[in-house]
Amino acid sequence: MKTNWVIQVRLILALILLPSLASNAADWLVDPSPFRALMVTNSAANEIVLENGLVRRVFKLAPDAATVALDNLMTGEAILRSVRPEAQVELDGKIFDVGGLVGQPVHNYFNPAWLAQMKADPAAFHFSGLKTGRTAPRFPWLKRNEWLSQAAPWPPSGIAMTMIFDAPTNLGAVTIEVHYELYDGLPVMAKWLTVRNDSPKPVMLHSLTVEQLAFVEPESIVDGAAANFRGSYRALDAFSDYSFGGNMSATADAPAIHWRNDPLYKTQVHYELATPCRLECSPPIGPEMAIKPSESFESFRVFELVHDSTDRERRGLAMRRAYRALAPWAQENPILMHVRSAAPDAMKMAIDQCAAVGFEMVIMTFGSGFDIENEKPDYLAQIKSLADYAKSKGVALGGYSLLASRSIDAANDAINPKTGKPGGARFGDSPCLGSEWGENYFRKLRQFFEQTGCGVLENDGSYPGDVCAATNHPGHAGLADSQWTQWKTIRDFYQWCRARGIYLNVPDWYFLAGSSKTGMGYRETDWSLPREQQEIIERQNVFDGTWEKAPSMGWMFVPLTQYHGGGAAATIEPLADHLEHYETRLANLFGAGVQACYRGPRLFDTDETKAVVKKWVDFYKAHRAILDSDLIHLRRADGQDWDGWLHVNPALKERGLAMFYNPRNELVERRIKLPLYYTGLTGRATVRFENGRREEIQLARDYSAEITVKIPAHGRTWCIIEAG
Repeated sequence: MKTNWVIQVRLILALILLPSLASNAADWLVDPSPFRALMVTNSAANEIVLENGLVRRVFKLAPDAATVALDNLMTGEAILRSVRPEAQVELDGKIFDVGGLVGQPVHNYFNPAWLAQMKADPAAFHFSGLKTGRTAPRFPWLKRNEWLSQAAPWPPSGIAMTMIFDAPTNLGAVTIEVHYELYDGLPVMAKWLTVRNDSPKPVMLHSLTVEQLAFVEPESIVDGAAANFRGSYRALDAFSDYSFGGNMSATADAPAIHWRNDPLYKTQVHYELATPCRLECSPPIGPEMAIKPSESFESFRVFELVHDSTDRERRGLAMRRAYRALAPWAQENPILMHVRSAAPDAMKMAIDQCAAVGFEMVIMTFGSGFDIENEKPDYLAQIKSLADYAKSKGVALGGYSLLASRSIDAANDAINPKTGKPGGARFGDSPCLGSEWGENYFRKLRQFFEQTGCGVLENDGSYPGDVCAATNHPGHAGLADSQWTQWKTIRDFYQWCRARGIYLNVPDWYFLAGSSKTGMGYRETDWSLPREQQEIIERQNVFDGTWEKAPSMGWMFVPLTQYHGGGAAATIEPLADHLEHYETRLANLFGAGVQACYRGPRLFDTDETKAVVKKWVDFYKAHRAILDSDLIHLRRADGQDWDGWLHVNPALKERGLAMFYNPRNELVERRIKLPLYYTGLTGRATVRFENGRREEIQLARDYSAEITVKIPAHGRTWCIIEAG
């Protein structure tokens, strides 16, 4: 058996740092502090190891650089079964592997003893050097501390490593840098490429694969389509900042993440060799970018999250924790209003009302008359005056813009490659961001924020990934580069906004590019249903939308005036006439830590209405830190019995806050089991109920505790959990 210093260090670290789910004190989701990223090198063995007690990646450096192990230290399992190149590029019409070793005899598993017989591919880019350091910011972030209830370090701490690969002799002076980051307290690794051209002529980068890993298959299916395999059993989730599509989901809006079959794996059980057990991270098309002499190209980034469980809640918690670290601005959770009229008098009234009850943001919504593309000096001066007035009241101001899902004209719309005409885009007709109109649009947006001092953009129909076959647009050459250039345009603009502290509401998955919030997930026409039905559906939407989103990551919608029809039975206005329903909506959302777009001309119409709105704003602000924390799903609303959720955070004094709702016509009293594992509490706890009653409870062996809860008819109640 092969032993060396590196392997011994690995074993010692695994014994010290390996968390056991039998004790939440050793669980990274409860206390991430023990799990520090480090790098171990051994020149004699030609190996380098990145690990943090949760995940470990081992690289062999000779005869070429290659990942030879990817280990889940939380479960003690190897999840890599075969060695592949570190990347792949197509340059000037020829495909090149980057590093890697060939000659593995079978691909069901990997035996380190085989390394002695494995060789470098002579046609590949070859490893030539190494750089190491600490993680660096992907882009600047001006923190908005007034909307952040918890610390949000940027960048996430950890270690960085760059492997340098030289081109084969027949390609010339081209180098590829493969970058890795491993983070403290997270089973997450990042990876991306830089292609540098030091040759005297341009090099065309047609396509690239940032990552290719051959994983252990999570289940055994002998026949049938690859779609029959369930991704929820995989030991790893991959996601990327190359994300778009309008689905508002980390997994659905992931065009660069592909789980493919493995042609080399001829000894798998699936008869057609179709098991999707090879992760490949590459754009669907392009980038088709010419790299000029002395210039470089940087790819998108891939993030790999290793799981220690198939449990839905735990996997969701891991994903939410990863996004909190990698996109900490997604924890900003301002209380916001959609104002239906952008007329100055109407705006000032809405701003005054927001300030009076504690709302923190006003968005001039769609249909309000707000026009972010209006460049007239007097209009920009008017908006600046409103922004200054809002700022004097402690309220941020911004507005709505429609980008995609509209047509400009035949010269500027995205051209369908199948027809040669506009149409057939993700939302039907859509402008091309690389067109003359598109370039002018982003110039106008930058000018708007620079001249008005506004701090919020709601960018509807954000770039959804449309391609464009036009060859006369200034921002791209043709079809093959159209997706990459449009994505880069929107990414760079969002990063520009983030650097200036501009809050971004974007109905797409652009968190890793700088956006702060997307839709929680709801159907707009549901707000035309009778009010009592909306109350249940709203809690269902929140329950379902927070499996992978933190509460702060998704907005909900409360149209105070009639919206999509429904008449008087669906409408909250006049607010005082439907105050019980209005309070239920406020309690639903603030109790979930979820902010909604309250759309209308006003937030209150009487002193009594104002008091109710302020009551729930004050409740949220008094418990903001715990309400913005992770949400554990207790019981989904079904209109038949109680429903609710539990917020948890082991780093706070308020370790938990449970909300319980009652849709029934009579008071219900229930004995409810609270899963308190993720509060970090182990022995005893104190429960403080809404009515002031306190109860000391003993946690069971599974860290749960039962409490008796009385919930009023069509009402709600809550309790706080603290250390005993």
